[in-house]
Amino acid sequence: MNILAEKRILLGVTGGIAVYKSVEIVSRLVKAQADVRVLMTDAAQKFVSPLTFGAMSSHAPVTNLWQLYEGEKIGHVTLAHEADLFIIAPLTANTMARLAQGIADDPITATALSTRAPMLLAPAMETNMWEHPATQANLARLKDWGATIVGPEAGRLASGASGVGRMSEPAVIVEHARLILGRTGPLSGLRITITSGGTREWVDPVRFMGNRASGKMGVALAEVARDLGAEVNLVYGAMTVPPPMGVHLVSAERAEDMLNAVMALLPETDVLISAAAIADFRPVTTHERKLKKGVGEEIRLERTPDVLKAVGEKRRKLGLPRLVVGFAAETDDLIANARAKMEKKNLDMIVANDVTAPDAGFGVDTNRVLILTRDGAVDRLPLMSKEDVAFNILHRIRGLLGTPSIGWDPGVGSVLS
Repeated sequence: MNILAEKRILLGVTGGIAVYKSVEIVSRLVKAQADVRVLMTDAAQKFVSPLTFGAMSSHAPVTNLWQLYEGEKIGHVTLAHEADLFIIAPLTANTMARLAQGIADDPITATALSTRAPMLLAPAMETNMWEHPATQANLARLKDWGATIVGPEAGRLASGASGVGRMSEPAVIVEHARLILGRTGPLSGLRITITSGGTREWVDPVRFMGNRASGKMGVALAEVARDLGAEVNLVYGAMTVPPPMGVHLVSAERAEDMLNAVMALLPETDVLISAAAIADFRPVTTHERKLKKGVGEEIRLERTPDVLKAVGEKRRKLGLPRLVVGFAAETDDLIANARAKMEKKNLDMIVANDVTAPDAGFGVDTNRVLILTRDGAVDRLPLMSKEDVAFNILHRIRGLLGTPSIGWDPGVGSVLS
């Protein structure tokens, strides 16, 4: 699943040292299969040649207002009408002022005035310019008109000084592009809470009981649900990957923390997906000082709170979540063990995988799963990326909610019934 694939994205590049970062933005968008068209001011061309952007995007940049596009069509007008998103990065104080005044005297400002596509602006300038009342007034006007602003960040500037004014990193800008394009997706209006990662139960200040969970599956679910328009809460424990942008994050290190976080979110949750590897046991006593060898070698354990059991009890009172989805990481008897867990936990759906498989266990980027539902159906997914697995899971959830996914392709490799 890729929200950027085949999207027509315009990238306006204005004159500033941060133009070098714009080359990476094009690279990231093109790798995500977006159709990227670059527009450049005269000043931008003094920093990076149009040839560079043309090579990266496979399209000659629009560099002047009179440039024609595809025969007799007027370049900036055609681009404006076909765009799904207009990014301007870097956005200088000068271009920001002209945008705010509705001036249309170069390819970027003329296209901005003509398009109805959402706009994503990444300002970059010297700190005093950024903080000037005129710049802030222009910024406020653009926000009022619906533009999304990302950055600027604090750090070392081209002048050698440090302060606010650095353009946000390309990865951050592209993530915001995904957020914007997913706002009206097929899951818009749905509130999804996802647990991810592994919990840690502390023995002493140095040692803990944990597991090999990386959090990659939970993060993939959160990213894909976000890109499809859902309002996402991610309750996460220890993970080897960073949590995604654009979702509500709640850190929960222990099983008890995860229980409290999930229960607090239940009244505002339509679908709960429990992808976290929550420890079943914890030490009865957590020692304040490091245990030395020969001391306390026997560690007494007790059961941790059962999050899904607590959810089931609360669900009967609230009527929420509408759906509860669990995961079963198994080493044998996949279907039997998954069905037993689904019945015991009163789940609507469970996703099972064999964690002994080197390409589908902990810490890898791929997965091979079975999706079981209470009606007895079993969907076998072949090996695919965890993002594609997430897409298929969410596709199945949408069906269980009674909202058929018309026009929504579950993705290459899916064998959904």
